[in-house]
Amino acid sequence: MKKSHPCGTNSWKIIRMGADIRIKCEGCAHSVMLPRNEFAKKMKKVIVEADTE
Repeated sequence: MKKSHPCGTNSWKIIRMGADIRIKCEGCAHSVMLPRNEFAKKMKKVIVEADTE
């Protein structure tokens, strides 16, 4: 994400994709739900891609 989480971590894991996207902080395990368009604006880059098998 463009801004880091207040816990100091800047890595997030996507838990659920749909009309809304739920992400989870890798540092403190706080969960946040964002609308898809807001997530697209705030996302900076993908660090690790998931296996699609």
